[in-house]
Amino acid sequence: MGGKCPSRKVKKRRYSHKTARRSKFLVKGDDAVYEELQKPDVEKKALPLDEDLPGMGQYYCLHCDRYFANISIRDEHFKTKRHKKRMKQMMGPAPHTQLDAELAAGMGMPDNGPKLMSM
Repeated sequence: MGGKCPSRKVKKRRYSHKTARRSKFLVKGDDAVYEELQKPDVEKKALPLDEDLPGMGQYYCLHCDRYFANISIRDEHFKTKRHKKRMKQMMGPAPHTQLDAELAAGMGMPDNGPKLMSM
């Protein structure tokens, strides 16, 4: 009769799924990447060597905020649909900011319209 709990497998699967492990690969938000792209080329510096990152931190995609093991893998990434979609998203209008959210919620300065002429 009894046996194992049927939901046991579901719980195990829940934690091994890719979306549960996604927090391991934290990326910058859209607004941070957008600000980085808006900087002039003079302010952008060469990447420092970092042993903890793939490829010593030298092969980096700014739009996707990802490091790659070598230049050929990075160049393959540039051809992917995900990268092209991200580039298009970053070249469009500026992403929403906290100020936009506050104004939409009605927390900004009141807009009473133009002043009327009184007689």
